[in-house]
Order: sequence, then structure tokens, then C-alpha cells
Amino acid sequence: MGTSELQQELILNAPLSGMLLPLSAVPDPVFAEKMIGDGVAISPASNMLRAPCAGTVTHIHSSRHALTLTTEDGIEILMHIGLDTVDLKGQGFTARVNAGDRVNAGDALIEFDDAFLATHARSLITPIIILTGDKVAAMEAASGHVVAGRDRILTLSRAGTFAQAPAKAETSGRVESPSITVIGRAGLHARPCAVIAHAAKQFKSDIKLLCGTEQANAKSVVALLGLNVRHGDVVRLIAEGEDAQAAVEKLTLLAAGDAHEAAPESQTPETAAAPEASADVDADPNLLRGVGASAGIAVGQAFILGHQAITLTEQGNGDTAEREALHNAIAEAHTQLEQLKYQTHGKTTGGRAEIFAAHQELLEDPDLLDMVMSGIANGKSAAFAWKQAFTLHADRLSHLPNPLLAARANDLRDVGLRVLQILTGSRMTAPELPANTILIAEDLTPSLTVSLDRSKVLAFCTSGGSSTSHVAILARSLDIPAVVGIDRQALQLEDGTPLILDGSRGTLRINPTTDELSNIRTQQQRQAEQREADLENAAKPASTSDGHRVEVVANIGGLADAEKGMEKGAEGVGLLRSEFLFLQREDAPGEAEQADAYMSIARAVGHTRPLVIRTLDVGGDKPLAYLPMPAEENPFLGVRGVRLALAQPDIMKSQLRAILRAAPYAKLCIMFPMIATLDELRECKAMVEEERKALNVPPVQVGIMIEVPSAAIMAEQFAREVDFFSIGTNDLTQYVLAMDRNHPGVGRQADALNPAVLQLMASTVQAAHRHGKWVGVCGGLASDPLAVPVLVGMGVDELSVSVPSIPEIKALVRKFSKTECEALTAEVLTLSTASEVRARLSKAIKE
Repeated sequence: MGTSELQQELILNAPLSGMLLPLSAVPDPVFAEKMIGDGVAISPASNMLRAPCAGTVTHIHSSRHALTLTTEDGIEILMHIGLDTVDLKGQGFTARVNAGDRVNAGDALIEFDDAFLATHARSLITPIIILTGDKVAAMEAASGHVVAGRDRILTLSRAGTFAQAPAKAETSGRVESPSITVIGRAGLHARPCAVIAHAAKQFKSDIKLLCGTEQANAKSVVALLGLNVRHGDVVRLIAEGEDAQAAVEKLTLLAAGDAHEAAPESQTPETAAAPEASADVDADPNLLRGVGASAGIAVGQAFILGHQAITLTEQGNGDTAEREALHNAIAEAHTQLEQLKYQTHGKTTGGRAEIFAAHQELLEDPDLLDMVMSGIANGKSAAFAWKQAFTLHADRLSHLPNPLLAARANDLRDVGLRVLQILTGSRMTAPELPANTILIAEDLTPSLTVSLDRSKVLAFCTSGGSSTSHVAILARSLDIPAVVGIDRQALQLEDGTPLILDGSRGTLRINPTTDELSNIRTQQQRQAEQREADLENAAKPASTSDGHRVEVVANIGGLADAEKGMEKGAEGVGLLRSEFLFLQREDAPGEAEQADAYMSIARAVGHTRPLVIRTLDVGGDKPLAYLPMPAEENPFLGVRGVRLALAQPDIMKSQLRAILRAAPYAKLCIMFPMIATLDELRECKAMVEEERKALNVPPVQVGIMIEVPSAAIMAEQFAREVDFFSIGTNDLTQYVLAMDRNHPGVGRQADALNPAVLQLMASTVQAAHRHGKWVGVCGGLASDPLAVPVLVGMGVDELSVSVPSIPEIKALVRKFSKTECEALTAEVLTLSTASEVRARLSKAIKE
């Protein structure tokens, strides 16, 4: 090819063998949304990254998972092996070249252990990104399967002015960006700050972000948060160093933020403001108001949690000794947080593990560490310097007008206290709490919240915090009723003061009257007697009064649940959450371990009862420690459920083989979560059939969860290709109503008894029955006593409920006739609101 042709067109050959994917298919918004450049991705079938063209290796990441190749004409090509592989810190990668090496097309660059990455990386998908998009006039991507070093993946047409491109700034010069208007509607909050800091750390240059008269180290999340950059603010980047020009070019787009994200609720004036005082606050001095953080009612006694002092020495024992002490303390804190991450994986959604992962990031914050090192250099002890640094940064964050950013101050204090305790050899011992405690404090740290003794602590309230704080998130995931932002009068209460805390209303009633307490206890006693009667009849079939049979089965998360469910009268298992094998551990479970667990559960259920095993359902909101995934602005719309499983086919196939080995021991059914398209279903079914034939196992029933509106709307088409449906009402409700069920502002409105949800469920049942397929409901609605008659009336064949609810739900099925349920359902489906539905069903239950 001649020189003139080279100036017009650049051919990039495949650096890996495998299937080409568009960037939009990469399960990481940084790549999928082309935040750092355009290109293509490869799902690799080889394990040696090769040069796609001739050029110079200008950068190899210290973790050896990513490499930048620059052509002699200045086009920069980033090759990023796998997703979130930076977290592996180089394990599984071997660089075959060094920065500065000149390579030819096809030369080996990085070798990687694909077997290791398959179980330790989030995905093996490898993006190939053109970083210098301004030098490319057009880009044509190939498709299909490609062979490394042979097949074309991209054809780049150089911009007409490329040959005359101006020279970059001197390598040791100062480069300043033009003014950048922040377009992200939430401004630069935690995630974009983390993205900027992460990208900035790839450069050697000193990089500052300026907003007005303030500036911050672009490599420090804490410093960037402290700028409090809002939507519409104008910022600038200044870089000094040998790669300053590249740094500014890369970070300019990131500094603008994401125009497509929604502003966090706590940034709006309405939600940032304290709740208005109402007439009954003034009229009733025994009713204190705050913000409901976690629903539920608790009746107990006050216990005021005060601060514990830590004694420390100001003067140090020499620079070397104090630096070593700090290093060891941070390492120990990192280990403790890693343990907390594993302990909190998988215990309901809510992001508990991600909270402690964010704490680990704070341990390495460069601005924080710089201040500590400066203190040590001035003769201070590591403990004294550390306390000064984290206290200053936390105070600065807490006074920001943006409540979302201010809430992160508590996280920094939590991390700071953890390291300080290690440095001083002290441990913050929890006080001995009496039974029936309602804990009251100025604020709680995430670490303390997750360690609360649930046998003694019924609820808590704090004068600080917000409904978006990590403590509030933890309270919801732990199912602890909680109120934040409570009137500070609560801190003046005497220990032992009788209280009623209502986490839904955000209230704390002091010294409730005898009548109020008596009414609550009478209601509790009545419920206990009814539960005892239901349990005595739990073994009886769940048949309506006119003989219509409805199977009531259990939602379980392991063998113990299966055994307890059978004791409670379950007629099988309608949902085995297989995540229990994958969470709270450092490595993926082996096939033999999985098979043993599934067979043990199948034996407990019995060969005559159904056992529905849902395949792995994890993702951005339920991460795996050994399958790192990037934080997502909305994990419920991201890579989760079957989307992740299809991106990790080795894990999926191993699980399917293990499940199929349990077939002889129960009426086995395999269920796939989060199915949205027929293509996904067909790919999953093909995997089942492939593994079934390989094991010589008889056919098993294959079904899907109906939790994505597209699947419900196309139920007719899906019913032709599955054996059953199971409706997941939790996700279906939030997707149909566009309401995050954990959102403090709209979560309470995300009601599965909304007529829109019920109508979609009814049409799904009808479509399935037209094709002779059975339908279950495994979401929270199946366990709601109010919903039982309407679910029976719309023709649901199976109710899969929480283990404790089994006797009650079976008793309610027996209370009604099928005819009564059908008439009630027809009436309910004509109503307009969820509150109308609940009122009508409540009346029916009481009749």
C-alpha cells in the first residue's frame, strides 16, 4: 500500500480471534456509551492480544490488562482485555512488550489466562477503542467471527487535515482545556467523580479540575466531590507533565458528566428540604417527625448511643516508623472491608457490598494520604495526622449544599475511624443493649449498622443522615425500621423511654398511651393465634371451597429453607434462588459443589414435588466478588439476570449441568430470569438442550420469569416456546410503573396491586392457558394475603411464597370459592388506583 493510501485509510486487523460485537453490546456504560471513544469489541476465542497494525506501544497499564498502540501518524488505539480486569491487579496477564517498543501488525502484545479470567473477570469482552476520534473522518466496522492477525475489524478514514495536524504541547508543558459546561443533570456526583479520578490516574501528569476560584486534584474522588460541581457549572482542566495533552483530551468529555442521567432525588429542592411541620406536630409534643428511611413499625424502649473517645498521641516516633504504621493500618482496614463485602453479599438487594467497596476506594484517596504524609513529615504521629486529615475532609463534605454529597461525609468518617482504631490499638466496643431497643443516635456508620444485634435492636432513628445515605440503604436491606433526620429532641430522651417508631411515616411517638400499646399488643396476639391455627392445618391441600386446587410452594435460598418449607406445608419449591451458592465467597463454585447442593435440596423436596431452580440472577445490583462489575447508575436496567449469564456462557453451562444432575430426585424445572426477548430465550434453551444431551438426561421443563414488560406483552409468543411462566411481581411492578421500589420518594407507590400491573398479569395468565401452560407467581405479591383471592380469580396455578407465609396463604385459599374469586377479580380489574384495589380486597378478606 502506498504512502498516499496510508494517509487516507488505516486497516486494523483483529487483535484476537472471536466474535465481533458493537460497543453498544458491551455491558459497561463507559464503553457502550463511547465515553472515551468509538470502536468495536471482541468476545475472544484466543488468549494472545496481537497488534492490529504497526505502531509504538505508548502505554501499558500497570495491571497489564490494557495497552495503547499509537501509529506513526498519531492515531491512538486502546485495547482493553475484559471488563473491570484492572481489579485483578495484573493476575492472569503477561505483557510481551514494553512501553516504547515498536511493533508490527500481528506481533504479540499481552498474553492472558482465559480460564482464570472466565471466573475472575466480569467479562472477557475486549473493547478496541480509537482514542483520537478527531483524527478519523469515518469508521467502518466488520462483523461476525474473525481470526487474529488475519481478518479486518475496522477501516479508518483519516480526517482531511490529519497530515497537517498541529503538534502537541511540549511533553513537559502545561496544557489547559477550553471551558467545559457540565451537562450531567446531577452535576459531578459520586460516580462521575470516580470515573474522572480513575481515568486521571492513568496519566503521569499533575491534573487539576477548576470550578470558579476553587480547584481540586482530578485523581482524588474526595477532592472532586468537594468542588460541589452542579449542572450548568463551567469547569476547566489543567495538566502539567509529559502526557498533559493526552490527559486533557481524555478527561474533557468525562468532566462534562452524563447528560442522560437523572438527578438524584436528594438534589431536588423538594426532597432536600426538611419535612414541613404539620398541625399535629405542634399539637402533640410527644410525636417527633423525621424522614422515613426504612418501612416498618417497632414498639420498644429508647437507648441513646453516645460517642466513644479515642486517646491518641500527637507526636510521632519518626517518619519511617509512622509511615510503616499507617501502611499496615490501611492494609488491615482494607482486609476488614473485604470481609464485610463478602459477609454482606446476597442478603437482599440494596447494594451493601458496594458500600464497603467504596470505603476501600477512600482508603487510597491521594489527597487524603498527601495530607497525612505531610503531618507525619512534620513530626506528628500517624494516628494524629490521619485523624486531622479525614476529619477536615469529612467536615468539608458535610457542609456542602448538595445533600447527596454531604451524606458521603459519614462514609469518610466511618473509614477514618476504622483506620484510627487500628493505629491506636483501640476497638469501638458496642454497648450492651437491652432487649426491645430502639436505638437513637446523632448518626450511625455503615459498619455499626450492619453489625447491629437484630435480636435486641428493633429499630433505630438518627438526627442526621438522609433517606439516600448508605445507612438508610443498609437499614432497608436489613429490614430494620428506621427514621432519619429526627428532631434533635430525641437525643435528650432518657434510656428506657417507651417508644413507637414508624419507619413508613417517619415518626417517633414518645410515651405512647396505655390504650395505644394495648391495641397494638391485642392485634399482635390475635395474629399469633391465627398463625397457630393455620400451622395446624398447613399439611392440608390448598383447595378453594368449591374444590379448585392451587399449589402453594416455597421461595427458598438453600437446603435449610427447603426443609423448613416442607415442614410448613409447602407442596414443592416454586423458586430456588441459586445465588446462595455464588454469593459470600471469593471464587465461583465448582460444578460438583453445585450439583451436590441441588441434589440435596431435591431429596429434601421429594421426587413427587416440583423443584423450580432459577439460574444465576446477579448483576449491577447483586454483584459477585469474583466477577467484578462496574457501578451502574440504574442497575435494574443494566447487566443483570440472564444478560450477565449469556455474557459468561462457561458459568451458565456449568450451572446447567449441575442442575440437570438433580433431575432424578425431584420434578425438576429450570427457570431463566430477566428474559426480555425471544432471542435470549432461544439461546438459553439451546444451552439446556446441549448440556442435557451430553449428560443423557430426560427432558425437563423450561420456563421463564415474567418480570420485564416486553415478556408480559408478548406472553402469547413466549408461551409457544416454554413450559411455564412464573411472574416476578417485584421487578414487573417497578418496570411497569417506572418506579424504583427502593426510591424513598416513589417507592411506596410501586404497588403490585396497581390495576396496570394486575391487568398485565391477567393477560399473561390468559395467554399461557391458551397454550396449555401453567403460571405461577413467585414475587412478593404471592405472599400478600390481600392478593390471594385476586390471584386465584385470574387463574394463577401456583403461588410461590416465603416460607413463613405458607400456612397463612394456604388457609386463605381455602376461605374462598373459585367463583367468588373470579367475580372479585373482574371487579378489581375495573378499578382505577392501587388504593381502591387494596380497600376492596381488604373488605373481601374481612367478610
